[in-house]
Amino acid sequence: MYNYVEVDAEHLEYVTVAEVSELGNGERLIVDIDGEMIAVFNIADHYYAIGDVCSHDDGPVAEGELVDYEIACPRHGAKFDIRSGRVLTLPAIVDIPAYPVRIEGDKIQIGLPAEP
Repeated sequence: MYNYVEVDAEHLEYVTVAEVSELGNGERLIVDIDGEMIAVFNIADHYYAIGDVCSHDDGPVAEGELVDYEIACPRHGAKFDIRSGRVLTLPAIVDIPAYPVRIEGDKIQIGLPAEP
């Protein structure tokens, strides 16, 4: 499982997922990048991205209730921090992937591990 904290910037490849105008404040967007579902959030014009997968049962997490920076899995209620992917409550015990996000011009880009 990938967590951007563990990868330095020179080993990232940024992929454009949307235009800034497509993701308003408080909104989320779920994108498919090479078969991996990733959720992108805009909170007060700061962007965050996590894998759309609950580490408890591999179900989707991005449609869950978001309060501040905590998202609750809609299936069993496990909570995660969208800034880091860190698990916050049971029944999950393993973090989920988190990805760096940058804005280039009017494009929202997610940093993924670069191909070797």
